[in-house]
Amino acid sequence: MPGQVWGLATHDPAGPVFVTGFSGSDLDTTALTAVDPAGTVMWQRTFEGRPRPPRVTPAGTVWLALHGPTGYTFTEVGPEGRVLRSVLPEHQAHEYLGAFALLPDGFCTIWLPADPYRQVPPGQVPRVARHTATGATTWSAHLPAAELSFPGVVEAGVDTGWELRPKKPWRPQTISVGYRDPLLVSADRVLVSIEDGSGIGVCTILDATTGGIVTVTPPAPYKHKAISGPGSFLVGQQGYGAFTTTHYDAEGHAHQTWPSHAMMLVDRHGTVSGPESENILPSRSRFRVLNADGSLRDGPPLSGYHTTHPALDADGTAVFWRDGRLLAVDADLQARTLYAQNDDRSVMSRILLLDQGRVVFTLHDELFLFHGTGLGPLDDGPWPCGDGNLHGNPVRA
Repeated sequence: MPGQVWGLATHDPAGPVFVTGFSGSDLDTTALTAVDPAGTVMWQRTFEGRPRPPRVTPAGTVWLALHGPTGYTFTEVGPEGRVLRSVLPEHQAHEYLGAFALLPDGFCTIWLPADPYRQVPPGQVPRVARHTATGATTWSAHLPAAELSFPGVVEAGVDTGWELRPKKPWRPQTISVGYRDPLLVSADRVLVSIEDGSGIGVCTILDATTGGIVTVTPPAPYKHKAISGPGSFLVGQQGYGAFTTTHYDAEGHAHQTWPSHAMMLVDRHGTVSGPESENILPSRSRFRVLNADGSLRDGPPLSGYHTTHPALDADGTAVFWRDGRLLAVDADLQARTLYAQNDDRSVMSRILLLDQGRVVFTLHDELFLFHGTGLGPLDDGPWPCGDGNLHGNPVRA
């Protein structure tokens, strides 16, 4: 690929795969590349603006969010690489696009009050908006400007004589979207995640029709999230002593909590599983199944740390890259190595599972395509892979 990859998606298990990333060392230009299942580059185009993951429609078109002199635009590119149209979503000049998703009739967005690396202007707060297909605002909801704190966080500074003390609640100087899965849409619910510079944040569930707030979670170090069913979500916490996953129903109630945090997969039967994700080395993580009663079922132990978000096939086998190996864990929690090489690169994409057992993912600026893995088609559950589907669009009707 031309530079570090930011995302990949496809409209169909037969491909092609659309990849976004930097255009070489130019950090302000997006390279969009179409690759066929054999690994041949079909076409490549560049666009002004930093890259973001692509969102692909069932018709095979690709939507990109780009930033230019006039603000943010959503640009639709055809399957042959031709620009079809651009949409200007209504927003203020100072606002920063945190995340966006495609809806059947438009877009859903998170607008931050400033670039995540810049101080938040006084009185400004993040907001979620729903836009029509022409960019007009259907509704806009300000996110609660709650003071963020978490009991596991300690801090030190000149004001404490560099003595470690518990972090006090404070209004953040910077705001960013959640580190993982910041915007999910399921039926008539939207889940958004924002955080401050410490990694402590809150998740807000909103009504997708009106923008009304359903619930706001307590401040915590939220990480991986997933859609678990119509209007319901899984929300993981990891860091500062937290290591849990909680299921929130469509009414915003915490229904179940497990003592594990994983890159989650949810199959068509509602079973939740995945490789655990914890910031501790040497690794003590396993592949786990989160049982409906709140207990865990242990899978194989996992070495290393950096992991692609897995994909799940229809037979219940999960595939992912970790510690220099392409691993497959079957429904009986038996692991096998499909491929291995000495490779410790930390920048990696999610896994795409295509037809005929093809597996696709990236490490930094390289696209890997594997054939003959024996894997079946992608499971049709609510979250069988990162972003919830091959389209790279975390929306489920």
